[in-house]
Amino acid sequence: MKLNNKGQALVEYLLIIAVISVIVVSLVKLLGGYLQDSITKSSCAMFDKVYVEGSSPGEGVCVDK
Repeated sequence: MKLNNKGQALVEYLLIIAVISVIVVSLVKLLGGYLQDSITKSSCAMFDKVYVEGSSPGEGVCVDK
């Protein structure tokens, strides 16, 4: 008797994608404030402003010179 293994492969791929998604979401949640500060620093430089660091990650702002 020949079994169809296509469904099993699909489930395995979906599980792999789910695990990778959980890891990515966790990393973004953990490092989100630092990523936001990095983007804010870059935009400050683009608009000729000064970056002022906030009290915690993700709270930095741009101010006029």
